Amino acid sequence: MQVLANQYAAEMIRVNTIHPTGVVSGMTMNAAMQAAMAKADSNVSAMQNALPIPILQPEDIAGAVAYLVSDEATFITGTQWALDAGFTVR
Repeated sequence: MQVLANQYAAEMIRVNTIHPTGVVSGMTMNAAMQAAMAKADSNVSAMQNALPIPILQPEDIAGAVAYLVSDEATFITGTQWALDAGFTVR
């Protein structure tokens, strides 16, 4: 991402990445995932978000994307956004 941000900056092309925690989707809300979580041991509790939010909604991610492509974010490039409810600070 940073290489591309540098490569295309002269053309005013911005490159950023978003790194979410769990998001409601077909990958996270299905019978196989529910069965895996039911069998999970206590180590799973260490893999939780710092904020008391178990999972994000797709709209949460879409809002960040909408901001990054808006005029308000014209000068944001080469960044990584951790939309992870504090997962990475744990």
